[in-house]
Amino acid sequence: MDVTQPQVLLVEDEPAQREVLAYNLEAEGFAVRRAENGEEAMLLIAEAAPDLIILDWMMPLMSGIEVCRQLKTRTETREIPIIMLSARSEEVDTVRGLDTGADDYVIKPYNIRELMARVRTQLRRARPAAVGAVLSYEDIALDPERHRVSRAGAELKLGPTEYRLLLTLLERPGRVFSRDQLLDHVWGRDIYVDTRTVDVHIARLRKALTSGGTTDPIRTVRGAGYALG
Repeated sequence: MDVTQPQVLLVEDEPAQREVLAYNLEAEGFAVRRAENGEEAMLLIAEAAPDLIILDWMMPLMSGIEVCRQLKTRTETREIPIIMLSARSEEVDTVRGLDTGADDYVIKPYNIRELMARVRTQLRRARPAAVGAVLSYEDIALDPERHRVSRAGAELKLGPTEYRLLLTLLERPGRVFSRDQLLDHVWGRDIYVDTRTVDVHIARLRKALTSGGTTDPIRTVRGAGYALG
């Protein structure tokens, strides 16, 4: 699994629509997981949180509205962008969907190109590097399209793991990531790595970032993890 590839969870109970959407999302370069009802979606999210969720309103077992409500009340999932799909076109329904916490509301039938544009918009906010945006913090810059990192204008040479670590930290400056969270983001949930490995690669990243005699931008939060700034 490419952990830098945007991960989209598609929750749609109608098989034909689910496959058409999945095909278009994969054509855009997104990794897609599928769920056919709300309960299955919650299980998949518990296994690995996606970068974005496309969520149908009307589904068996658990409605999209209830899935959205539960996700937005939980600290670990409330920041995941949710695009709600619904045949309900009344203004009151749109307002209800947005009030529940959906980040966008798309009425069926929809234009697939418009929906893909909305997906990119939400990902640009949640994971800017996933859509090619240059990330920066103080004098550090990371260009995901050119796969280049610089500090104060000088290019830095990073190993692949250190690059992914920096990318993760740059997407949320100031946020403290636990070692387990960094393992999930950088190595992936399906790979077993000892948490002490994170410390080793953080040390290597620090060495690269401070090679020009500059200050160390990575903050260690005892008992919690690491943060940029």
